[in-house]
Amino acid sequence: MIPLVKPYISPKEELMPEIEKVLYSGYIAEGEAAWAFEDDIRAFLGNDNVLATQSGTAALHLALLQLNIGPGDEVISTPMTSEPTNTTIAITGAKVVWADVDPATGLLDPASVRSKITEKTKAIMLVHYAGMVCDMDEFNKISKETGIPVIEDAAHAFGAKYAGRLVGSNSRFTCFSFQAIKHLTTVDGGAIAFNNPDDVVPVRKLRWFGLDKKVSRMENDVTRAGYKYGINNLTGIIGSVQMRHIGEVIGRHIENGKYYDGALYGVDGVTLVPYYKNTEPSYWLYTMKVERRDDFCKMMEEAGIAASPLHHRSDTHSVFADSKCALPNMDNWCESYVHIPCGWWVDGEAREKIVQTIKKGW
Repeated sequence: MIPLVKPYISPKEELMPEIEKVLYSGYIAEGEAAWAFEDDIRAFLGNDNVLATQSGTAALHLALLQLNIGPGDEVISTPMTSEPTNTTIAITGAKVVWADVDPATGLLDPASVRSKITEKTKAIMLVHYAGMVCDMDEFNKISKETGIPVIEDAAHAFGAKYAGRLVGSNSRFTCFSFQAIKHLTTVDGGAIAFNNPDDVVPVRKLRWFGLDKKVSRMENDVTRAGYKYGINNLTGIIGSVQMRHIGEVIGRHIENGKYYDGALYGVDGVTLVPYYKNTEPSYWLYTMKVERRDDFCKMMEEAGIAASPLHHRSDTHSVFADSKCALPNMDNWCESYVHIPCGWWVDGEAREKIVQTIKKGW
């Protein structure tokens, strides 16, 4: 079976000696190796204002905490995402307000977001789903006009671009996931990137109980209770070794995605997803719309190829019952979207098999 997702792990002769060095160094908590990994992410993104976190979920929570979001507040979000995007909003006590998606892309629709803004709106949470980048030209306008900050959930979009730059420096907060099956995995982990350097120190404190790890513990004063959301040296060294290969890993995703963009164009029963102006996807998954999706997935499985919608729309969960509303575009999108294998493990022979299988019909 050609899988839909698969973790990339660096060669053991390269990775294991570095892991052993850290394990037996006498210091395995957050320290130099963790901070070196942060430096690697900063260099990759071209943004000096980055903090590594225990998970992508932790990164989202820290962004919400820095905005002092809590009970009585509203955060406009999308149901087209993995659950942590929105359960993280829920744990602050704020209300999730659903905006609809663009039925052509499945990404958050700026016009719908505008219609949902109230005096209680404290943030807009958007998701660069499957590595496709939202219409940031429009979201930047909304944020500038209203003063409402944007949190970019870029868990799927490491290596994607907006306006010629890697996603990670446009909005006030951009949150990444390095969980097992993402472009970059540290087994688990994440990062938060800022476009305002004034956010870095407060969030660094919130990341470690309210203490600043860059200052002597004897000189610290906790003014706001924080969390244990940092990474350790083991996670850090895994990340740094993985980063040595990130160009080729993401490059393969993009190469395969662009191949599908051309090879599947005009195929009966397939509708390709358009990409917004000034955006370049990183194709964590290859997303398209198909007729009779269940039949399509069954046909692909019989051919030894995984195909699935993968995610369950968040607005149907009981925890969000108070947020329920009509989302006709989401309904439309959910009838036909599907993902096919696109990652680093899909070689030329595999992707040709995938294309030819689809072209035979179902």
